[in-house]
Amino acid sequence: MPDPRLEIVRRIRAGQHFLVAAHAGPDGDALGSTAAMGFILEALGKDFSLVNDSPVPPQYGWMELPAPLIDHPLDETYDLALVLDCGDGARLGELEKQLDPARVAVIDHHLGNPGFGVVNWVDPSRSATGEMVALIAKDLGIPLAGPLAEALYTALATDTGFFSFSGTTAVSLELVAEMIRGGLDIGAVGARIKNQWSMNRVRLWSEVLGSLSVCCHGQVGTIRVSQAMLTRTQTSSEDCEGLINNALRIKGVAAALLVRELPEGGVKFSLRSVGPVNIQTVAASFGGGGHKNASGGKLAMPLAEAETALACALCKAVEPLRG
Repeated sequence: MPDPRLEIVRRIRAGQHFLVAAHAGPDGDALGSTAAMGFILEALGKDFSLVNDSPVPPQYGWMELPAPLIDHPLDETYDLALVLDCGDGARLGELEKQLDPARVAVIDHHLGNPGFGVVNWVDPSRSATGEMVALIAKDLGIPLAGPLAEALYTALATDTGFFSFSGTTAVSLELVAEMIRGGLDIGAVGARIKNQWSMNRVRLWSEVLGSLSVCCHGQVGTIRVSQAMLTRTQTSSEDCEGLINNALRIKGVAAALLVRELPEGGVKFSLRSVGPVNIQTVAASFGGGGHKNASGGKLAMPLAEAETALACALCKAVEPLRG
């Protein structure tokens, strides 16, 4: 079996028509990787479309894209669909039904990815999918500069907590150093990433964090976001990005939980941890997935019931820390 990274590079060189896709509701890594892959294909003179089941999130509206982000393939005459940062096919949303698995190449760093393409480069040791896309750019001789570097930096910075999470790799830092040497202004790009809040988002965070609680001898922090909170503050799910990390700022908290009520019923949950606490196994036991220290999923439960069930599971995960 050929090395999947080299096989993807080979197929990019050999093909002419491409789709670039990522998980629905793209975060900084998914959108940054999508844009970066587009810039790579553009530099090679390839034809490509950027597709996603969701539009560009408002907080990333500043990001330069090499093509519009559309919600479905315009035709079926593509050589390869490059699917980025997607832990399984279902995370593509409706787009999953529109792609031919025999022409899908998966590039992802999520633990537990089943490999749903004809070529699957899945490497959980990578700090972000953006790191993997940057390596493909280097394999193809594309300099990490200009809008490509800005997109890659966004992917890397947002998925590593600006290079503070334990999953941050030496390779990711070396890649950023190369981007800086190529002219990347990390101060300017960092400001565009961080300084996108609305007053409504500030009001949401104020209300939500006011109800933050801890349990399990102060080792688990829980955050609950109801539809009523979102309605009162005139905010959306995008305004919840990063909320969960505030629970980890509390001294003694080793694992954190955020449950967000969905408009159609049920909840979306996010889990975070520090150090040795493996919350990927907790997420997997509830049908979710992700990484050792960052995972999530969905549950068909009322908000309070889901919060209780997940908090109990996290308590068991942190129990060994109490000796």
